[in-house]
Amino acid sequence: MATTDQDKRVALVTGASRGIGKAVAMRLAADGRHVVLVSRTEGPLSEVKALIEEAGGSASCKAADIGDGAAWQSAVEEVISDEGRLDILVNNAGITRDNLMLRMSDDEWQSVIDVNLRAAFIACRTAARSMMRGKFGRIVNIGSTSGVIGNSGQANYAAAKAGLIGMTKSIARELGGKGITANVIAPGFIQTDMTSNLPESVVETVRKSTACSRLGTVDDIAAAVSYVSSDGAGYLTGQTICVDGGLTMC
Repeated sequence: MATTDQDKRVALVTGASRGIGKAVAMRLAADGRHVVLVSRTEGPLSEVKALIEEAGGSASCKAADIGDGAAWQSAVEEVISDEGRLDILVNNAGITRDNLMLRMSDDEWQSVIDVNLRAAFIACRTAARSMMRGKFGRIVNIGSTSGVIGNSGQANYAAAKAGLIGMTKSIARELGGKGITANVIAPGFIQTDMTSNLPESVVETVRKSTACSRLGTVDDIAAAVSYVSSDGAGYLTGQTICVDGGLTMC
């Protein structure tokens, strides 16, 4: 059993080794949560754990391949067993395999669906049982504006993220009466390692397309997750919140 405070809420964050996941994990730890950091390998997670603990927070690490359905379910079950509870689930991990539809292979399609959508479903289904016992839960699925408006070359990614939205609404309806909320945070263009190699011309186009005239930061997303996962957000569920500087105006 983990040595967390009895009343400290436990949050699980996938893809927590870098980018949005890292920022979300650090913000939830700063909010007083014990954060279980999940990624494929534990090495990078140890660095995030050290940063959280240096700041006075509490964290533990769990290496897991979320693309392997059976292994991923077992990993979530182990987290619940080790921690004794799971109050907040943030499905953040994802991959891209971009290609035009006519050139997209079955493997490029299926791998993105498996990691970005199926893994989130497995985690939600497994976590919900623990949340129901505790009569409290916050499910936060990290989507994308691609799942709201589509994006050329991302039929697989957009389908997975759009599916995440529909799945989250269904979960919200099923579990709302049990003290569990489910919402989607849909980032727009966020400054991460994945966007650092974009041509300046593309970045400038994005800036001009947003009401805020800038790219977002990982802290913008972390702040949104912090709110929807808080005790005070109990009447907010089934929503897709686009943190995109006004890009989609959804």
